[in-house]
Amino acid sequence: MADAKHALNRDAILDGDDPFLDASDIERLMLGEAAPMAAQAAAKPAPADVDRGSRRFGAGSTPEADEFLDSYHSETPAPAPQSQSSLDAVFAELQDEFMASQASMPAGEALYGEIDREIADQPVPRISIAAFCERPETGALVHNAAGDRRLAKAHIAVELGGLPAAIERYHDATTPNLLIVESGMRGQGLFEQLEELASVCDPDTKVIIIGAANDIALYRELMKRGVSEYLVPPMTPLHLIRSISDLFLDPEQPFAGKTIAFIGAKGGVGSSTIAHNCAWSLSEGLQTDAVLVDLDLSFGTAGLDFNQDPAQTLGDALNEPDRLDDALLDRLLVRCTERLSLFSAPATLDRDWEFTPTEYEMVLDKVRRQAPFVALDLPHLWLPWVRDTLLSADQVVVTVTPDLASLRNAKNLFDLIAGARPNDELPKVVINMAGMPKRPEIPVKDFADALGTQPALVLPFEPQLFGKAANNGQMIHELDPKSKAADGFAHLAGLVTGRTAGPMRRRSIVSKLFGG
Repeated sequence: MADAKHALNRDAILDGDDPFLDASDIERLMLGEAAPMAAQAAAKPAPADVDRGSRRFGAGSTPEADEFLDSYHSETPAPAPQSQSSLDAVFAELQDEFMASQASMPAGEALYGEIDREIADQPVPRISIAAFCERPETGALVHNAAGDRRLAKAHIAVELGGLPAAIERYHDATTPNLLIVESGMRGQGLFEQLEELASVCDPDTKVIIIGAANDIALYRELMKRGVSEYLVPPMTPLHLIRSISDLFLDPEQPFAGKTIAFIGAKGGVGSSTIAHNCAWSLSEGLQTDAVLVDLDLSFGTAGLDFNQDPAQTLGDALNEPDRLDDALLDRLLVRCTERLSLFSAPATLDRDWEFTPTEYEMVLDKVRRQAPFVALDLPHLWLPWVRDTLLSADQVVVTVTPDLASLRNAKNLFDLIAGARPNDELPKVVINMAGMPKRPEIPVKDFADALGTQPALVLPFEPQLFGKAANNGQMIHELDPKSKAADGFAHLAGLVTGRTAGPMRRRSIVSKLFGG
């Protein structure tokens, strides 16, 4: 139904007949929130009377275009382009201001507007992107987006000069996969420059225009001319990232689940217990499919916690990641409940598990295609693949105990993650085993002040409850659904997914025997 509605809206916009388009729809379009529609519009065949030739956009004037241009009697002049020599100095200052502004704001806010939490979380493939900006502020925004984890594979270059600079650059050079061009113009001059840019663009190059006019008529005309997207400030780096992601989304694999990485600030803090119970709670409470991946290949406990001993494990997938397809992955995953699947660790010491970050990335990317949520139980190690997996996750949960070593290590993790992921939320903090008798503890307030965020969950020291659950191969909610810990895991599952968990049912003995 949603797809049909988008298709109707798209056709109405392209045909110029949109009686149901209101102000909020127009604002959503201008802010790039209809990027999939714009991408489809760019792919829509041109009307029969338009001779586009081999050009991607702007290959000729139509009667409709002439009428549109006649309505603009005055031009909005573009700002004078700045020389490339001024870029480095101005950029450095603006980038520092941009990052300082981001850091001083509460999580979820940004300098150019509010972060849209419905953005696509899929990484952009290995493409080349060139941005030609008129204003250094826009260049700083693109630079900020370029450092985001979702664009880690893309090669991005940013220059000043706007449309004239882009035209000049590609007269004798191959255009990249994506051109991002800023222009403050609206009328005849804009379309003349777009015609000239189209004449030097390769047929497969996509174009995003960053403009200054929140004008639905201009948006329609640009879409008719084959421009892939039109964005208008205010916008955040995430708005731009989502627009790029939507344009290059793999039509063969459009779905990718949300990854939640769990890591302990030190060994023995119970991060795996948190990961396993949270994964169970989100799958049962939210009634959604999830996959738990035990990445501690030598000492993983997920198999024990769920009473599973599979013959094939994550180690088999990492040995030959190129062979891992949906059919093989389905055989490797073990179903713990109706909705929760487990990718178990080998948990043996008979070999050294030495794999590259690329091999881990390949396997986890395929696991993401299996369920809406993927919980990653990371070991307390610091290796390149652990770092890459942590920084590429959609959400991070750091488990600590209320002691000095946990505080120091958690602060180091927070500083690293916040610096490498400026457009993401701070990690969630779980303080585990609080209130242990006769043990001096750092107050929760001191943890919050040092990390700059309140703990998402504080779990009391309950050795009887947690010990019995571990020995029985049960989750806390199965053993004692009325306990504070069970409520805490349901609360954490809601925080990391952005959803509210409903009532959960206990697994019966029969269902556990048959993997239900």
